Amino acid sequence: MARKTTKPKATKCPDCGGKGETAVTVRVGARKGRATGHQQSAVCLTCWGSGEAPADD
Repeated sequence: MARKTTKPKATKCPDCGGKGETAVTVRVGARKGRATGHQQSAVCLTCWGSGEAPADD
């Protein structure tokens, strides 16, 4: 009987923690000086939203 091989688990992205997105504090006012208590989510630029650590090429 052939041996079953399992895929290695993908490691989580170190920047977003495997979520695929990051949160950025919203700033308003002249020259973006005053930070509000709100946050805006954005796609993680390291893994491009996949949540997996990029391969070292």
